[in-house]
Amino acid sequence: MEKHARIYVAGHRGLVGSALVKHLREERFANLLLRTHGELDLTDQRATEAFFAAERPDYVFLAAARVGGIHANNVYPAEFIRDNLAIQTNVIHAAYRHGVQRLLFLGSSCIYPKLAPQPMREAHLLTGPLEPTNRPYALAKIAGIEMCWSYNRQYGTKYLAVMPTNLYGPGDNYHPENSHVIPALVRKFHEAKVTGAPSVTVWGSGTPRREFLYSDDMAAACVFLMSLPDSLFSRLLGSDEAATGEFCPPLVNLGTGQDQTIRDLALLVKDVVGFAGEVVFDKTKPDGTPRKLLDVGLLTSLGWRARTNLRDGLVLAYRDFLSTSAN
Repeated sequence: MEKHARIYVAGHRGLVGSALVKHLREERFANLLLRTHGELDLTDQRATEAFFAAERPDYVFLAAARVGGIHANNVYPAEFIRDNLAIQTNVIHAAYRHGVQRLLFLGSSCIYPKLAPQPMREAHLLTGPLEPTNRPYALAKIAGIEMCWSYNRQYGTKYLAVMPTNLYGPGDNYHPENSHVIPALVRKFHEAKVTGAPSVTVWGSGTPRREFLYSDDMAAACVFLMSLPDSLFSRLLGSDEAATGEFCPPLVNLGTGQDQTIRDLALLVKDVVGFAGEVVFDKTKPDGTPRKLLDVGLLTSLGWRARTNLRDGLVLAYRDFLSTSAN
């Protein structure tokens, strides 16, 4: 990407988008196009089309999405599939109509089957049933990958999907019911510490294994991929399966290649926060997928690896939570 290029970051106030904006600015990409949801509703086709027609971005990072943890996915399945389908459909089509050079579509590792072989490779997409608790969200993201793939084949676009593992970091959502596991644990342990509670209850058995990527590392990986020379970037854009017989979606996993149990994660958050009480696991609550570890071989073969270890990332995340809750 050229330093003067017009770069649109869709969803720039969220965990993913804010990390992208921070990293782009650090890398001296100064011509960023940013709109809040109040300024531009991406579920509105006409508004999205008008924005692209007026601003003509050269590159697009599609990080806008309705997101949440197990509870939110269970309670709002209609919103999760409806809003995400609308956002990505409007943005991808407008990008094509107005000549965007490259587009990066941010998905989630929940696109892979519930019982996919571990670690999960890009080729495991569409090879088995999804985890029911987040199937509407996962299906929307799978549709986004297929849309990028279809536009690449039919129109010669250069749209790439990336699948980050579980993300955490500054700008996270710490809602008591609708957040993901790390921000939920940070809030629980902090509140228990402040109130002097004797214990903290964590959903599930604690045995599922999860991989976590610090948001700044995710952003660095995304900008790294979007800045690849054409010869390398084009190899990532998927094959024409009808012609080659090869299932090769335009998809790159983003992760650390390491995971840990939810129990170990909870104990680590407890230690970082400084909570002295007991940790109790509520086995009546759902565990979700038993294990979600990404195969990051494709990404590392291109020359990129995550830099932030989990403990250091949690210290930074807790610091962000304290600054956020103080405001």
